[in-house]
Amino acid sequence: MSDRRRIGFGPIVDADTRLLILGSLPGDASLKAAQYYAHPRNGFWPLIGGVLGEALPDLPYEERLERLTARGVGLWDVIASAERSGSLDAAIRSPEAADLRGLVESLPTLRAVAFNGGLAARVGRRILGGVDGIELVDLPSSSPAHAISLSAKAQTWAILEKFLPDTPAD
Repeated sequence: MSDRRRIGFGPIVDADTRLLILGSLPGDASLKAAQYYAHPRNGFWPLIGGVLGEALPDLPYEERLERLTARGVGLWDVIASAERSGSLDAAIRSPEAADLRGLVESLPTLRAVAFNGGLAARVGRRILGGVDGIELVDLPSSSPAHAISLSAKAQTWAILEKFLPDTPAD
């Protein structure tokens, strides 16, 4: 894909979302597949599956999303659109921020917002700083470009368990 405006996806949330995980902006593989975290080497699905105790990478995409929402987990990105060549966050130019405050204020049971990577944390904290009643959590990026092992990432991602409901919704 050339250096052109990339437009992200809508949020995956419902009224029972307790934990919102925010990335930066979907990469080329995700945009092409119209799926969050579609790149086969991205560790997102194994990482969040480990937090939930479920083999999410083995499930079809729609079922993965259903399992997330059933467990109170939502997804979105901090950037609604940007110019970018390739998939690296460092290549993002002219970003337009997503309406994070509007979304957060619409989620009555939200307890925490977790940022998947450094850019997501920088942008998201700037937008959500000062919002009362939610905890902000920085996570190492699930991207294969963030070169630490998946097991090391999983140790940090495990903190998300404390924000989940005690029992999954049916």
